[in-house]
Amino acid sequence: MKKYSVCAIICAAGKGNRAGFDKNKLLVPFEGSTVLEKTLSVFAFPLIDEIIVTSSKEDFAEISALCGKFPNAKAVLGGEDRSHSVYNALQASKADIVLIHDGARPFLSRKTIEGCLHSVQIHGSGICAVECRDTVAQVQNNKIVNVPARDTLRQIQTPQGFFKENLLTAYTRAFEEDAPAYTDDSSVFARYCGAPVLCAGESENIKMTYAEDFEKHAARCGFGVDTHAFGKAQDYILLAGVKIPSHSGLIAHSDGDVLVHALMDALLSAAGLKDIGHYFPDTDEKWKGASSMAMLTSVMGMLYEKNLAVKNVSIAVQAEKPRLAKYIDEMKNALACALKIDPSFVGVSAGTNEGLGYVGEGKGITVNAFVLLKNKE
Repeated sequence: MKKYSVCAIICAAGKGNRAGFDKNKLLVPFEGSTVLEKTLSVFAFPLIDEIIVTSSKEDFAEISALCGKFPNAKAVLGGEDRSHSVYNALQASKADIVLIHDGARPFLSRKTIEGCLHSVQIHGSGICAVECRDTVAQVQNNKIVNVPARDTLRQIQTPQGFFKENLLTAYTRAFEEDAPAYTDDSSVFARYCGAPVLCAGESENIKMTYAEDFEKHAARCGFGVDTHAFGKAQDYILLAGVKIPSHSGLIAHSDGDVLVHALMDALLSAAGLKDIGHYFPDTDEKWKGASSMAMLTSVMGMLYEKNLAVKNVSIAVQAEKPRLAKYIDEMKNALACALKIDPSFVGVSAGTNEGLGYVGEGKGITVNAFVLLKNKE
């Protein structure tokens, strides 16, 4: 197959007013960087020869500086609407093939990009799309007038790929005819070049449009650690509420579930709340011998009030004894139930301390817990 040069055109010249920010939504802080930077990073790989980002005059300096972080990336001034912005980028591109992508879609995969490019090479176009999961209705005056068959409908995404000269010609003709503005490139291609070919999109490739889209993807991480010593006169310990035979119990004001205590501290920390000692002090007789799993339910209630939910947890238990391997799955399932997540999002590992320190000497157990929280759906 002939080797074609490829340009990714990233549309970033809009304002995103529906998100309600005081600046371009693609440039607000997001997960340690910005949406635009995350989008650019997906396209910064060897198959892409150049990246052109459309920008408004107001954002040009900032977007140009951001482009400087990526090889072969540059900004161009956009136009009065999306169509004119894409047209400006097409004129600036030197590539054979263009993949046009919304800057507000940072979650696509390189596999999708490669599939779009392959479709262009074979069919002359590649429009990423996914099947409609919901029934779609045509309405008039707030009444349903038609319900198209769902199997004939697709949700159109980006990237959308074409041979550059074909799309450039299509846009030129549209402007010459003073055609109405197009909301995507497949529409103008369909009018002047022929029916574009669909290729596989992906459900994760969502467009960040409203403020809640940003909030939904915000994540909070937390870390908790706890240690309890052996010495209680009982023949078992509790870890994640699971009763495990032991030479001795763990000393604690409550039931001594050191794993749950570390997890609770991690959850509270991620939520920006105070630590376990504040909410369940060992000076309060109310918590004497209390179930740690019941305390964990109380912490989950605190998260609920802050509109937070658990995304995943990772827990490492350091214990010379008892051996824990055969209880791991039971612990994972118990935690998954309490945290209201699938067991696949719960990680529990157990290891010794190779005979070193208080853990290695069998004097106690230490647990480290990491959690990731998300905003509730």
